[in-house]
Amino acid sequence: MTFAAISAVSCGYLEFDETNGLRSFDDVYSYFDETKQMLTHVYSYIPQDFGTIGGAMRDCASDDAEFGDTGGTVQYMNNGTWSSLNTVDGAWTLYYGIRAANEFLQSFATTDFTRFEKDPDYQNWMDQMQYFTYEARILKSFFFFELAKRYGDIAMPLEKLDIEQANSIAKTSFDAVVEYIVSECDACAPNLPDTYRDVANSETGRITKGFAMALKSKALLYAASELHNPSMDTDKWKRSASAALDLIETGLYELDPADKCNNPTSPEVVLARQNDNSTTFEVYNFPIRFTEGQKNGSLVTMCTFPTQNLVDAFQTKNGYSVTLEASGWVSDDPEFNPARPYLNRDPRFTRTVLCNGDAFKGSVIALYKGGRDDAAVSDGGSPTGYFLRKYIQESTSFDPDAQVSNKHHWIVYRYAETLLTYAESMVEAFGDPDYSDAEYTYSARWALNQVRSNAGMPDVTVSGKDEFIEALRNEWRVEFAFEDHRFWDVRRWKIGSETQTDIYGVEITQASGSSYSYRRFLYESRKWNDRMYLYPIPQVELYRNSNLLPQNPGW
Repeated sequence: MTFAAISAVSCGYLEFDETNGLRSFDDVYSYFDETKQMLTHVYSYIPQDFGTIGGAMRDCASDDAEFGDTGGTVQYMNNGTWSSLNTVDGAWTLYYGIRAANEFLQSFATTDFTRFEKDPDYQNWMDQMQYFTYEARILKSFFFFELAKRYGDIAMPLEKLDIEQANSIAKTSFDAVVEYIVSECDACAPNLPDTYRDVANSETGRITKGFAMALKSKALLYAASELHNPSMDTDKWKRSASAALDLIETGLYELDPADKCNNPTSPEVVLARQNDNSTTFEVYNFPIRFTEGQKNGSLVTMCTFPTQNLVDAFQTKNGYSVTLEASGWVSDDPEFNPARPYLNRDPRFTRTVLCNGDAFKGSVIALYKGGRDDAAVSDGGSPTGYFLRKYIQESTSFDPDAQVSNKHHWIVYRYAETLLTYAESMVEAFGDPDYSDAEYTYSARWALNQVRSNAGMPDVTVSGKDEFIEALRNEWRVEFAFEDHRFWDVRRWKIGSETQTDIYGVEITQASGSSYSYRRFLYESRKWNDRMYLYPIPQVELYRNSNLLPQNPGW
């Protein structure tokens, strides 16, 4: 059974109804169903990215993607005009989720259902309720992490605040936020189940022991990364490696060669946010000719397009790099055919990018000049020469006589992340891709190649630390493309000035029949400033609470 998050409408940190319109505070915690809905309300704040920045996926603010709407909100991040007055990302609303969690924890602590002891469902309620407090604590810690990775030092309300308290709370340092998260994960993980299969209702999508351990691992990875660890203190990397290893050694999860998108029951998925049926993502991201007139007006340009920058990150199936240069396609793979550059690539490529010549919905994508899918961006065409495939539910149909909608589940965390976290932490801690010992029983190379093997790719064989890190960072990029990683990885690695300026596409010309020529072109020159490594604190919040000063550097 799915544990689906209910929606919430909130207008301010202190100005919303934590009961979500259920009952009054006097009796909402007197009934199991309403109590559980209060916890579900906390779950509803789990972030996802099916178009979180004005309809654009966040990767449109990275070198992996471009948004079709040249005036879209996400473009402020690319042209350098976002600011404390124009914050673009509404992530500050995560404080609503934190307030809802604090309210739940405070009120749930005094619940008493003993008057229902004779009810036949009473024991089932107790079976579920034993985890409620720990679920809420981990959710709150997750929200703190999501805020800290955006803003660095943040305010940390650990209990429900009144207006005066909320407007005077001071910031907590990023390192202290991480230590709080680690302590909460350590405290809660032993009290959470491995799975809810044997708990009443057998629900999926709830916080488990595995996610508590994963959150600890992720928080320590960010704390060890250069953005928050400029001296690259190896002890921080060792802590990160240990946390990842702890999750590996539970044996709770395994890599899944199948596509994990929209599959929350995959053995690789640690936590997914589950959603109802919808066609919105396909309205935005289908090539326009497949939308049966649904994509019109302002929707025409609402599309996320992969860049040539990202396409160049996908190797051949034999593990050789491929790049489109001014002279054409270049690869050392003797089996690579520059006349058919999208064939025999990393299998993850075909799951991520829809390109010229691909079969789609009983047709063939034609992105060459004059092809059926070639059009001006303002008419729904691709600015980069590619369409998005990841998350697309191809069976979605807008045919008035045969309409089909599908679920789109957001994978919050999956096991491949643990392995890449371990690989990165080990090589940064010990400087040797092959290092292991009695405490750290696997090498960085082993962990990286586990992920590659699962994807059907050959092992990485480079021996030097720098070369290995380069290969590892590329693996993060292709494995988690459009899963809301690249934007943050660029920041924690502090490589923005190297990667976030020139955005490329491909121009395809049909020579004859199925023969094409390919030209790389510069689509957009973006602005980068190192202040962008952190978000600006919204100016309106600084007006309300001067204790949130100083503003983040450069803003």
